[in-house]
Amino acid sequence: MSRFDRQDELNHPRNEVPEFTQMVEKSLSRRRFLGGAAALGAAAFFATTPLSRAVAAATSSPLLGFKPVATSTDDAFIVPEGYKAERLVSWGDVLFDAVPEFKDSGNTADAQAGQFGDNNDGMSFFAIDDNNAILAVNNEYCNYELMFAHQGDNMSAQDVKYAQAAHGVSVLTLKKQNGRWQLVKDGKYNRRIHANTPMAISGPAKGHELLKTAADPKGERALGTFNNCANGMTPWGTYLTCEENFNGYFGSPGNADITPAMARYGIGHEGAGWKWHQHDTRFDLAENPNEPNRFGWVVEIDPKDPDSVPVKRTALGRFKHENAELVIADNGHVVVYLGDDERGEHLYRFVSKGKYNPDNMAANRELLEEGTLYVARFHADKDGELKGKGEWLELTHGKNGLTAENGFASQADILIHARMAATQVGATTMDRPEWVAAHPSEPVVFCTLTNNKNRGVKDNQPVDGPNPRAENHYGQILRWKPAGGQHTTNEFDWDLFVLAGNPTVHPGTLYAGSANITADNMFNSPDGIGFDKAGRLWIQTDGNYSNEGNFAGQGNNQMLCADPHTGEIKRFLTGPVACEITGLTFTPDQRTMFVGVQHPGEEMAGSHFPFGGNRTPRSSVMIITREDGGMIGA
Repeated sequence: MSRFDRQDELNHPRNEVPEFTQMVEKSLSRRRFLGGAAALGAAAFFATTPLSRAVAAATSSPLLGFKPVATSTDDAFIVPEGYKAERLVSWGDVLFDAVPEFKDSGNTADAQAGQFGDNNDGMSFFAIDDNNAILAVNNEYCNYELMFAHQGDNMSAQDVKYAQAAHGVSVLTLKKQNGRWQLVKDGKYNRRIHANTPMAISGPAKGHELLKTAADPKGERALGTFNNCANGMTPWGTYLTCEENFNGYFGSPGNADITPAMARYGIGHEGAGWKWHQHDTRFDLAENPNEPNRFGWVVEIDPKDPDSVPVKRTALGRFKHENAELVIADNGHVVVYLGDDERGEHLYRFVSKGKYNPDNMAANRELLEEGTLYVARFHADKDGELKGKGEWLELTHGKNGLTAENGFASQADILIHARMAATQVGATTMDRPEWVAAHPSEPVVFCTLTNNKNRGVKDNQPVDGPNPRAENHYGQILRWKPAGGQHTTNEFDWDLFVLAGNPTVHPGTLYAGSANITADNMFNSPDGIGFDKAGRLWIQTDGNYSNEGNFAGQGNNQMLCADPHTGEIKRFLTGPVACEITGLTFTPDQRTMFVGVQHPGEEMAGSHFPFGGNRTPRSSVMIITREDGGMIGA
């Protein structure tokens, strides 16, 4: 998430349990999720799955073979004993020989278009052979306070172009030399995709009136992608990048009409401080009211073809996408799980119309072109137990009230206004669904619900089901199993794998966290998650790093590792000052891990990572290996 989502959490390091939450605590006290053998790992709930191997009080998971690190407030990237971390690439590193070197001040838009983008986020590793690979990396947004001497207070047209060039995606050619992966300058796959890169629009919304502009009267070609948060990877070798907080780049110095549909996506006259609309009429709502509708999509990119045109896949719906977790169901259909990262929004699932053909990769390229979008509704068991049933509600024109009479004239209308369609069908409002991760060998899916200050405060966000705490500032990780173990079925069982919390500040309450949270592994705001091939669940945080009040003792943002069978969680690394830990991918042999450090030193917090001295802090991708060459985490 960007700083505009995070700021509310950073500004409220309070030390109280809200009164409404105290009432909820009483109703849950007889069935503590915090203590007792039944809580850890929710083993009883998954008794019919391989998770039945879970034990009541795990202390030595066979998956977690490393010594955990302590919390830290140092301006450093700290990994366990026996591991080493090295920098691969940082904001501004040049990708092409002809591009000038990055300057802490005075960098230009032209230079940035050939340099690694800012604020790297989700990423995927594409192996070519044992010694050559491609790394595709999202570049979510910029920190104006670090990018410009005026800290964004006096933006010019050239400044806006520079910022636009720092967004998007960086595609990197990697080569393994002397046992270490390195960036290849001028590599054959190197590419920058940014806010002005031509894109194709595909799927049911292609050509819709709401996607047409003066520059694109057919509504079939868009310019650019930005605020690219997390990602996905397809078995046919393409990269999925997800557009999240696109709304903040649009505004109007005039009196543009802000429709209810615009307002639902957070679009307003002032924007979110990027000021693009002041210098680029494409982002001026008065001049181009349809331009925002061309963002908020999942974009598919072929990383092996630098000349290919990225494709916006409208069949997957328009909202503030976090990541796109793709699995192939047993019946051959492609299933993509999608979170909408905003307080009180929803969790989605896409099921392709066609089926995956492992013998025809070219044919698979169109599987995201057509299919059915669903949104989740959760039902809690009685007496406040943190588990229950759920269902996927179909978002198809003519069904579930999605008709012209209710404002949806076509399937394209539903996809463009997916949030409004989700409300129409009665989807559950969630505590900011972020990354989704599917277990590599078992039909179980996890989703981080990072926090929600509005829970129990706004009428449409009651304390219930998978969102059990009012003014939730710690977050939780949701888990569900589709009925019959089939990802295409419309029913599922759910529980909470973990409630993040602070047991030292809030002992004996839901704010302490679940039984698998202790003073030694506590954290807040789980965000990025992903599995390795062995089934370890890696958890990254993007939350409050004040180390005060509710967050005392939690230190800088971090990455942890969990055994999904036992519920045991250990801290694997901590990041530098004011950073987010985000982005995760592995080499096929699982002996090298790539991890992202985003926005170190944001809001002038004083970091100088990764170069030290008085250098400008720069977001970076780090390489982690074991000193003995073994598999990460084992």
